[in-house]
Amino acid sequence: MKILFVLENYLPHIGGVEIVFKNLSEGLVKLGHEVSIVTHRIKGTKRFEIIRGVKIHRVDCFNSRYWFTFLSIPTIINLVKEFDIIHTTSFNGAPPAWLVSKITRKKCMITIHEVWINKWDKLTKMGWINCKIHNILEQFIYLLNFDRYVCVSKSTQHQLICHGISKDKTSVIYNGVDYEHWKPENYNGKQIREELKLENNFVYLFSGRPGISKGLEYLIKAVNSISERIPNSKLLAIVSNDKTYEKRYKYIISLIKKLKLDDKVILLNPVSYKNLPSYLKAADCVVVPSLAEGFGFAVAEACVMDIPVVASNTTSIPEVISGKYILVKPKSTKELVEGIIKVFNHEFKITPLKKFKIDENITNYLREYQKLFKKNAGEN
Repeated sequence: MKILFVLENYLPHIGGVEIVFKNLSEGLVKLGHEVSIVTHRIKGTKRFEIIRGVKIHRVDCFNSRYWFTFLSIPTIINLVKEFDIIHTTSFNGAPPAWLVSKITRKKCMITIHEVWINKWDKLTKMGWINCKIHNILEQFIYLLNFDRYVCVSKSTQHQLICHGISKDKTSVIYNGVDYEHWKPENYNGKQIREELKLENNFVYLFSGRPGISKGLEYLIKAVNSISERIPNSKLLAIVSNDKTYEKRYKYIISLIKKLKLDDKVILLNPVSYKNLPSYLKAADCVVVPSLAEGFGFAVAEACVMDIPVVASNTTSIPEVISGKYILVKPKSTKELVEGIIKVFNHEFKITPLKKFKIDENITNYLREYQKLFKKNAGEN
């Protein structure tokens, strides 16, 4: 088959969604399918290149992914005639993908990672007007009547159905986890602990964006209470300092200073995807205090590494979590403290590890593509 992806972001932009589509697109190419990606051009990247068989077309958007919605249309129209299916995702790639699909009568599938309708004011620091605008635009995207809606968890599917999408038009395809990359026996966290002088500490780790939805501030507020009960404990926080989250990053730093946590928190800039497993291996506990997760890579990856996880009992996290873990109430500093204390005392729950395989992810998407292609052929 020939699949055209329309994605507002792609590598080298780093994020869970980008990794999902990297694995999917490259996996499809390995199986003999033709794949092209239309994405917004990041400063310093080529307008066109082929990476492991995937053709990548980057659109100049004045260094803003928001312009991708409009400026990508000519490129998509120029390419789409050679493809069987258009596959997009929320948010800024969805409208142009849908529009071109209607013009050219090609079937278009959208992958929904998270539903934030009526949550923008709770999960971001945007003003009231901005929240309203994003809320309306998100609702607009879902109601564009795509040919298929793929959700990355049952939680996401349920939320989408609640906002007016027919269950018959949806399916659940879990994101794939790279189990070779996250194989615990391949890593030794001893060197990291030595470098950071944590040999004799109980280390609980957070890794991710400082955005409100990730709940880092609740963990920061729990540090003093944790230290009172585990005197040699330290929080190792690997936090993105990307310009997008500049205000939130500064807020986290100010909160650490305000609570006088300089000797109890080690704040690190993001580490490479290649090295991240070593940092997880250096931790005694991984904490995921998110307020919402569409899938929850941080949870799934920590579970694979056989590290006890304390995570919020919200949205998709109960679906994804397994191994050694404790679920706590979101936004509850008190429950985060108690959860981490329980891990320290080895009082966590233990269940069989859930597997989210990349090859199953690819197979399931191929099945959806083939259904749409046959439907398209029948209509024509």
